[in-house]
Amino acid sequence: MVRGIDRGRIFFTEDDRVDLLDRLGLLAPKLGSRVYAWSLMPNHFHLLVRTGQGRISTVMRRLLTGYAGAFNRRHRRCGHLFQNRYKSILVEEESYFLELVRYLHLNPLRAGLVRDLEELDGYRWSGHAVLMGNLAAEWQDCEFVLAQFGPEVGVAQEAYWRFVAEGLSQGRRPELVGGGMFRSLGGKEKIAELKRSKVRLRFDERVLGS
Repeated sequence: MVRGIDRGRIFFTEDDRVDLLDRLGLLAPKLGSRVYAWSLMPNHFHLLVRTGQGRISTVMRRLLTGYAGAFNRRHRRCGHLFQNRYKSILVEEESYFLELVRYLHLNPLRAGLVRDLEELDGYRWSGHAVLMGNLAAEWQDCEFVLAQFGPEVGVAQEAYWRFVAEGLSQGRRPELVGGGMFRSLGGKEKIAELKRSKVRLRFDERVLGS
């Protein structure tokens, strides 16, 4: 996750968003990274990626440095654009992969950028529309995500759509993007349960999962 400095906007125009996605589309395949989910918000953006031979720090440094320079030139500004370092979390795939795909892709709807799920289906600034076949992004790995829902694309897309729809009632989920022990172990109730069973707790704020 990357935020604007002082929570300021990092996207003002369509050209800004296209620029970031174009850069991501060039960098990800070149460095062997797979992008599974993404969402661009006015003052931040989310990516769910699997790193390849290139380290995530290399991908993000090139992406953010290039974008910030071009953004400053376009808008005749100077200085830092992003707030501190990007925030990265290592994810336990089996337990959290699909939950994060859904959570990230529902961000525009939760923020009121689109009115409903049907509008999200065609929303240009989220990977959801790509998975639904309504937007082209060759650098997004739709095949891997849809394979979790079925062997045929059409059937898988329907199952994925229903899965996303079921997440509408969940609201914000701090355990997926929040901090430390709560996130790693699944929230306050799970921690209390483990304490009652006298389980020794180990956690790392950089990890989502075990």
